[in-house]
Amino acid sequence: MMNIVTARDLGREALAELLARPAMESNAELRQAVAGIIAEVRARGDAALLDFGRKFDGRAPASLLVKPEEMAAAAAALDPELMAAIDTAIDTVGRFHAAGKPDNLSVETAPGVTCQARWQALDPVGLYVPAGSAPLPSTAIMLAVPARLAGCSNIVLATPPNAQGRADDAVLAIAHRLNIDTVLVSGGAQAIAAMAFGTESVPRVAKIFGPGNRFVTEAKRQVAETAAGAAQDLPAGPSEVMVIADDSADPDFVAMDLLSQSEHGPDSQAFLITDSADFAGAVNQSLERLTPGLPRAETARVALGHGAIIVAADLEEAVAISNEYAPEHLIISTRNPHALCDTIRSAGSVFLGHYTPESLGDYISGTNHVLPTAGWARSIGGLSITDFMRRMTVQEATPDGLRQLGPPGARLAAHEGLEAHRLAITLRLAKLEGHSPA
Repeated sequence: MMNIVTARDLGREALAELLARPAMESNAELRQAVAGIIAEVRARGDAALLDFGRKFDGRAPASLLVKPEEMAAAAAALDPELMAAIDTAIDTVGRFHAAGKPDNLSVETAPGVTCQARWQALDPVGLYVPAGSAPLPSTAIMLAVPARLAGCSNIVLATPPNAQGRADDAVLAIAHRLNIDTVLVSGGAQAIAAMAFGTESVPRVAKIFGPGNRFVTEAKRQVAETAAGAAQDLPAGPSEVMVIADDSADPDFVAMDLLSQSEHGPDSQAFLITDSADFAGAVNQSLERLTPGLPRAETARVALGHGAIIVAADLEEAVAISNEYAPEHLIISTRNPHALCDTIRSAGSVFLGHYTPESLGDYISGTNHVLPTAGWARSIGGLSITDFMRRMTVQEATPDGLRQLGPPGARLAAHEGLEAHRLAITLRLAKLEGHSPA
């Protein structure tokens, strides 16, 4: 099912080639197509959104914006068990993200000089909830909960229409639960353009969050290039999982973890690194047995072809390979996962032990499933409450504070040859001493 290789038989270049992500498609044709969509939306607003709905979705949505009573009706009609699961996820995601809300701070850096850091919510913000082969209400939770906790009061949620020209009921139920008033039934680059620049119906937002297809990703990139547009969140591409396991792990558990990411799409990636050749073979046997029973079996098979099972000399080598790859999701299924976790330097989200499937983080554990892919986990973390906020610094100097820090500040300005900077300080110092400024 998956190619099994031994790490010691691979040179550095061969290993890098094995771990390489599928090339992201961002060519001139795509850029031009997205630029055209953005220009149309900027010029024609709601009319362009309706036209693109007919062109790309087969029909225009029944209404661009969902009425509040429609959201309430969707929540009331939703299967009670599903609604209970949504409420549980909102609670756990809320608990985790609320704990990460930063406090303002104030520090006296020198006698008479006070510096502050104040955190402010971004407003308005745009949330993109994809609905390709299936709607993703879990993404609505992952985006809307930290936005609300950050203090964002104006939220625009955009999601593509279904075959009936409506937004998914579960997504609407979540919007109702979290008091989101503006739900735009539109997807793709046109929805990103509408949120970035505004239309007659859609408020312009400061920043756009959420994953999407290559048109959405390219649109987010383009609108972020201009000050008139909207900032974008972290880079997110095809889903990735890497599993580090020893022979204490269950082969069926590991196989299903690999399959759970592979079923996302044919461009997903899945890798297993183990120190046991026997365990590598057992996982492959589990994959052969479990894959045919999945509704997305063919998609998973294609994705598994992008990955491999790597037999490492030991778990230390496995960690080194993982840190080099920097996976979006890393599962550590070993006898002592905590010890290995302490050595992990590059991963979007880590799952410890035999009973922590990655799926738990996708839906319900409390952490965020919007994570960096394509190696960006080396330098960027997953979505958090602070992404929906901006940090503003404030400083104030009393006359004594200026006397304390003014002279060394003026000396630094003089060294840099910035005379107006120096005089802005020394003029004030002269006045404090009762001297006429030179």
